[in-house]
Amino acid sequence: MSPATGFHVPLLPDSNPGKKQATVSGAVFNVVTSIVGAGIMSIPAILKVLGVVPAFAMILIVAVLAEISVDFLMRFTNSVETTTYAGVMREAFGPIGALCVQICVIITNTGGLILFLIIIGDVLSGKQNGEEVHLGILQQWFGIHWWNSREFALLVTLVVVMLPLNLYRRVESLKYSSAVSTALAVLFVGVCSGLGIVALVQRKTQTPRLFPKLDYRTSFFDLFTAVPVVVTAFTFHFNVHPIGFELAKQSEMTTAVQIALMICALLYFTIGLFGYLLFGDSTQSDILINFDRNAGSALGSFFNSLVRVSYTLHIMLVFPLVNFSLRTNLDELMFHQKTLLAKDNKRFLILTLVLLVFCYLAAIAVPDIWYFFQFMGSTSAVCLAFIFPGMIVLR
Repeated sequence: MSPATGFHVPLLPDSNPGKKQATVSGAVFNVVTSIVGAGIMSIPAILKVLGVVPAFAMILIVAVLAEISVDFLMRFTNSVETTTYAGVMREAFGPIGALCVQICVIITNTGGLILFLIIIGDVLSGKQNGEEVHLGILQQWFGIHWWNSREFALLVTLVVVMLPLNLYRRVESLKYSSAVSTALAVLFVGVCSGLGIVALVQRKTQTPRLFPKLDYRTSFFDLFTAVPVVVTAFTFHFNVHPIGFELAKQSEMTTAVQIALMICALLYFTIGLFGYLLFGDSTQSDILINFDRNAGSALGSFFNSLVRVSYTLHIMLVFPLVNFSLRTNLDELMFHQKTLLAKDNKRFLILTLVLLVFCYLAAIAVPDIWYFFQFMGSTSAVCLAFIFPGMIVLR
């Protein structure tokens, strides 16, 4: 395998990869899991910034563009002898093109993993936003102790949950965790929708704005801060090749992507609307933080906790899928002249541990997910999702 062909990732639990073809249903679950990560948490905040109509239009437009760009990638991948995104760019633009893709994947996926850990930390151990303090579920259930601090809770999560799931070598091996992850995302959206409907019936919802409101606190240029968030929420192109090349036909990947994008757009529409109805202008960039409020009843408190727990588990199961491409691209970039990662367990374990430790330290240091979304959505994510596929077609 040449340095350009990177997604044959080596991992320990599977010993005989490649014998069994992946299924379309498994691909759908993996694509949905790749898309619906941290981005869904900020969709209600997008409605707060843009208003309902422009936000929905933007979600639909970006979803359609994402489907077109994936079609470009798969079509031009099959016209040359390569099996990775970096390989297609190498065919079109030489080593510089492959290097650009690898760097963008590393930036996007590293940022995504850090976002996941920030959200998990917010849910488990709370967050302080200026003078406003939001308690995590562990603190609400057991009180404030050293063992449910942000640092310790994230460390235990990494060791007990993240590390074992990162020890699989094939994307198809993650289809069951992806299926559970998708179910948890649907549960999260369903519970939020139910809470929103109950609030509507009880007339406790906020009145949504259909269009953005410009006042002394919001300038016209502030509206554009929502664009990179939506772009990031639909960026999964780094996993197109590892998922697609485990299927028997290219048409199966096209079908899987179309189904997955429809599911994700529907999930985004639903959580955006009901999340915004529930919290209005007090909607946080990470909407899970809003669910620490006093629901006024035991049943309401239960559903608030269910929302946070279900999506935290979803994030934990998304983590290894995003890490899949990150680890491969980083290994190609740093050790392209060495043996395959599949044949070097020591290198693989060291690389995995280094990535986990780095993401952990960054999640402890960075306070808010909105800044990460803005950075990635306006730089590496938009390159992977739209600029590079367009460049390949023009070339």
